[in-house]
Amino acid sequence: MIEIFSDTRLRQLTRMFLAIIFFHTSEYILAIAIHGASKVTLSSLLITKHYALAMLISILEYLIEIVLFPGLKQHWWVSNFGLLMIVLGEIIRKTAIITAGRSFTHLIKIRREEHHTLVTEGVYQIMRHPSYSGFLVWSVGTQVMLCNPVSAIAFAVVVWRFFAERIPYEEHYLKQFFGRQYVEYAQRVPSGVPFVN
Repeated sequence: MIEIFSDTRLRQLTRMFLAIIFFHTSEYILAIAIHGASKVTLSSLLITKHYALAMLISILEYLIEIVLFPGLKQHWWVSNFGLLMIVLGEIIRKTAIITAGRSFTHLIKIRREEHHTLVTEGVYQIMRHPSYSGFLVWSVGTQVMLCNPVSAIAFAVVVWRFFAERIPYEEHYLKQFFGRQYVEYAQRVPSGVPFVN
């Protein structure tokens, strides 16, 4: 059993847990810093039943493959590329949150609030939904880092599909809030999620 959890494999699991802890803790801290502690709940940790199940299944895949196909987990360059994806995803997402400030919330707003402004500077000059793009890169990166081929594909498909449905819904309200200004912005700046206009 000690051989199974040695070298790269133990490092992969440690990095995975650290990535998850950092992601959720930093999301929560940023929410408090931006919106104030009185307006932030534990839901700002972004841990849902579906998310927890997906992470549990990915760890199960990792443990099964480490026993049945131990060589699969020894591709350090794949694992390090996944770590790079995690870091890049974090940078993109956290930059988006900080740039948007009070205009960023974890829940889609269906009513415009007084402080809600259309953010088009910084990372929003490059993509309309950088926080979604960052999360997509981060989540797939966690699975690439673990050398989990099944979960990497599943995470890419499921997270992409979630945002492919969420973006049009959110943009419906953004068009109501900001009118022509948002329409023109959307015409010149891509969503940031591949194949989602």
